[in-house]
Amino acid sequence: MSKVTDVRFVGYGVPDLAAEAAFYTDTWKLKKVNEEDGLIYFATEGHDELYVVRLRKSDERQVDVVALAAASRADVDSLHGKVVASGCKIIFAPRELDSFGGGYGFRFFNPDGIEMEISSDVVRGTARKLEDREAIPEKISHVVFHSPQHKEMTQWFIDVLGFGLSDWIGDFMSLIHCDTAHHRIAFLPGPPCLNHIAYDMPNVDEMMRGLKRLRRAGFDTVWGPGRHTAGDNTFSYFVTPAGFAVEYTAELEEIDPATWEARTFQPAPDIMDQWGIGSGGPQTMPKPEPDAGLFKPSGV
Repeated sequence: MSKVTDVRFVGYGVPDLAAEAAFYTDTWKLKKVNEEDGLIYFATEGHDELYVVRLRKSDERQVDVVALAAASRADVDSLHGKVVASGCKIIFAPRELDSFGGGYGFRFFNPDGIEMEISSDVVRGTARKLEDREAIPEKISHVVFHSPQHKEMTQWFIDVLGFGLSDWIGDFMSLIHCDTAHHRIAFLPGPPCLNHIAYDMPNVDEMMRGLKRLRRAGFDTVWGPGRHTAGDNTFSYFVTPAGFAVEYTAELEEIDPATWEARTFQPAPDIMDQWGIGSGGPQTMPKPEPDAGLFKPSGV
């Protein structure tokens, strides 16, 4: 069965490009791997995905594209057919990509209007073993969206893109998987937009050392440190200069997709944070607002 296999990158448009780029290199600790045609590309040191963040200057803060991976060109073609059959608007059909790294893919608006790309055969980057006390992210862990139809969007990702249901928290948050990580995508109620992008840290100590670096650079946690229940991962959330929420996480639960049985956790004070000792909470995260790029092709 054709399915999405990974999260590749998120492209952003930001008013202050210099400040956002400096955050990702100097503080978040990604590496800049390319800059051309007004686009800046950043990768993690610990994984061979060519890039995980792409930035450009824009008048409004917006998400340009969320890119996902498929295993082969045949899978890209098959997923394109499923997306078309589901009624989504296609931006361009499967073709050779002329973006950095090339590959073969297509773009579309998901049912909420967020631009997405599915691709295969993209050039791989370089990776290295992270050293103790570097406290830098290994790779993208997961992406969390808000949606005014979060239950329907969850089922759309399962039926059309081949994700599997991991867990529900009450009926307000779904967590879905495309590999052995407990979740790679999640949905919350709200206007269509990103909630946050999470990055895997090698372990809890490295997450805490990263938290120290962020705080010393003037970027305090908006929520955390803590440990979720669904997924059992630790977390610390921050906000970039442009106002996008990002997370350092560690110890996300590994599952066997073939045998996993989804659970429902009843909402309770310790469900979102088992520890309950960190600052903030969901209420201190950036207030969700409809993304400025909904149903508008980014063109890049």
